[in-house]
Amino acid sequence: MRLLDPAVRSSAELMGELLDPEFTEIGASGRLWDRSSIIAAVTQDADPDAAPIAVGDMAGRLLAPGVVHLTYVSDGNGRRARRSSIWRHTERGWLIYFHQGTPSSS
Repeated sequence: MRLLDPAVRSSAELMGELLDPEFTEIGASGRLWDRSSIIAAVTQDADPDAAPIAVGDMAGRLLAPGVVHLTYVSDGNGRRARRSSIWRHTERGWLIYFHQGTPSSS
């Protein structure tokens, strides 16, 4: 949930605290993002005063010890997406390792 907070999304330092060093994302366009490129893109476009992104239908499933698959639906300014991420527990706590979002009208 912290990654959806406008204050976190506008701070490269705060985002970096939650992204695994090996983080990758497949964007809705099909583009492959790495950790540094997604931090740069998100923080550049972020508005710390924006309304929070709404989340629904959140579910998590333990894949292995210290590895969780999280799914949810996000709605930010009328843009809905089905989202899937893999989080792994590290010495620094839970970090997002992989993420994919697919635009959705439902």
